[in-house]
Amino acid sequence: MALFSKDLGIDLGTINTRLADGSQILIDEPTIVAIEVDEQKMVAVGKEARDMYGRVPDSIEVARPLRHGVIADYEITEALLAYLLQRVSGSLRFFRPRVMISVPYGVTSVERRAVYEAILEAGSREAYLIQQSLAAALGIDLPIGSPSGNMVICLGGGATEAAVMAMYGIVSAETLRAGGLDLDEAIINYVRRKYGVVIGQVTAEQLKIKIGAAVPQDTEQSMEVQGQDQVTGLPRPVTLTTGEIVEALQDPLKDVIENCRRVLEKTPPELVADIIDRGVALCGGGALLRGVDKLLTKSLGIPAYLVDNPLTCVVEGAYRGIGMYSILRRNLPMA
Repeated sequence: MALFSKDLGIDLGTINTRLADGSQILIDEPTIVAIEVDEQKMVAVGKEARDMYGRVPDSIEVARPLRHGVIADYEITEALLAYLLQRVSGSLRFFRPRVMISVPYGVTSVERRAVYEAILEAGSREAYLIQQSLAAALGIDLPIGSPSGNMVICLGGGATEAAVMAMYGIVSAETLRAGGLDLDEAIINYVRRKYGVVIGQVTAEQLKIKIGAAVPQDTEQSMEVQGQDQVTGLPRPVTLTTGEIVEALQDPLKDVIENCRRVLEKTPPELVADIIDRGVALCGGGALLRGVDKLLTKSLGIPAYLVDNPLTCVVEGAYRGIGMYSILRRNLPMA
């Protein structure tokens, strides 16, 4: 039976869930589900559900089953994973896949167990957990099997993880339970304070992606968005610039920098010397924010660079981890 089953890597993220078979990304869908409230029946998943966000009647609830990188709603997460596995494996359920799935570093035993049980109940034959940063290091081919230090910063949607690795294990790491969604929230709060206009999370995300930056830019861009006036409740357009988005994001980005500094403070000096020579690898959707590499380089005093596959390195590394399980097992989290 094992002969015909797939090996799958899964990056179960707050914003997106990705499944990989080898170097091929089979599924890349938003981690969001639309549910019929009365019957508790799933009516849409992924991109289709995301398009419904903030646009549905009370009879339908659009929910993110993960918060800050961990499961907030077990049943919805299990249903989501079952749906995605069925899309990959088809209806031949007796050929169940072996799965390695990423979890944030430092999650509690209860949170780890929830992920493990959810993926087993969803239809996998065997399940293994791997820390997000370790999976990312494997996915970008960092030489973590040597006794020299390598540092990865994963800027995710719900959590930010910084870790130093050597000998296939994590030497020091910290997970900040804040990420891209908190950057969106900072933009929403900024627009409300400055202009008295309320915008939604989707609009804030568009501002971040299209004109946002972590540091001031040479070329100033602007974008007009529609919001709701706090006083009249009527629609009102507002135009924002890159400089304003930079200002709005300063506080959450300071938290990210402090998280990285705490990891370096706990790291042995010999490994820090290696990291200074090699630089810090940046991955995750947040790493695509313009200028975040420059901000971290300046703040940490260590060169930071964007990897070639920032969005897919975790899921690619999770898949590779299955073949390396005998080497990695002593450093992987137990369910």
